[in-house]
Amino acid sequence: MRYAVLVTGPAGAGKSTFSNALLTHLHTAKRSAHLVNLDPAAEAESFEYEPVIDIKDLISLEDVMAELGYGPNGGLVYCFEYLLQNMDWLDEELGGYEDDYLIIDCPGQIELYTHHPFLPTLVKHLSRVGMRVCAAYLIESQFMEDKYKFFSGVLSAMSAMVNLEIPWINVMSKMDLVTSSENDAASGRNGIRTRKDISRFLDPDPMLLVSAPGSREERTERNSRFHALNQAIVQLIEDHPLVSFLPLDLTNPDSIETVLSHIDYTMQYGEDEEPKEPHDLDEGDFADME
Repeated sequence: MRYAVLVTGPAGAGKSTFSNALLTHLHTAKRSAHLVNLDPAAEAESFEYEPVIDIKDLISLEDVMAELGYGPNGGLVYCFEYLLQNMDWLDEELGGYEDDYLIIDCPGQIELYTHHPFLPTLVKHLSRVGMRVCAAYLIESQFMEDKYKFFSGVLSAMSAMVNLEIPWINVMSKMDLVTSSENDAASGRNGIRTRKDISRFLDPDPMLLVSAPGSREERTERNSRFHALNQAIVQLIEDHPLVSFLPLDLTNPDSIETVLSHIDYTMQYGEDEEPKEPHDLDEGDFADME
């Protein structure tokens, strides 16, 4: 059985860094794992491990922009539509990997996960060729600076989950950049960020969008033209509690192992494998059980 993990999320969330760290962790555990690059704009130096399959061997964003005059977003869509028309290339590249763990590093254009049919089509194709597929969606911890930004991330994750329809985990990345103490000199974009500040976002509470009754903020929101929209978002997340986040600290091997164990569980990794018997096992070993 072959396994594929789609590493997804917005630009700057740390997808390539996470992919590299996950590969290192898998190799340390003596597990067969390989990197697949699906970002036609990726720079070679961004990868610690050389991709065994690279979309740039088929088509690159740089060539599309130079030859067709497209911008970055239009060129990216063209690259993926070209890949969909040449899936036999991908099948040939995948043909040499059996019982392997493929880490698929995806681009950071969020519309590819929420609107474009490319990734859902790719997922269905991988399933047809006998691969178990799941997705890890990364959100940067430093992005969670206020409740409105946070819930925009929650809604994008929820939209991508609904669009792809595969086993899914959400990861709050770059937790090593969140300070453990208010006395720490490190700081986020808007000042000191503590683990206590971030922890409440791991399991989203839609009431975070609702200000305290009677507060100045609540009165301002009530008179805002977006008040009804905010209330609708709260109700949506309350009715469909699909999103929660795993904290990821790449400086902590236990944190990586926790995320990996969730990925393994969602894909039912190893459940089809036959148990391995010791080479020195014989009938005499069971004499005491008779």
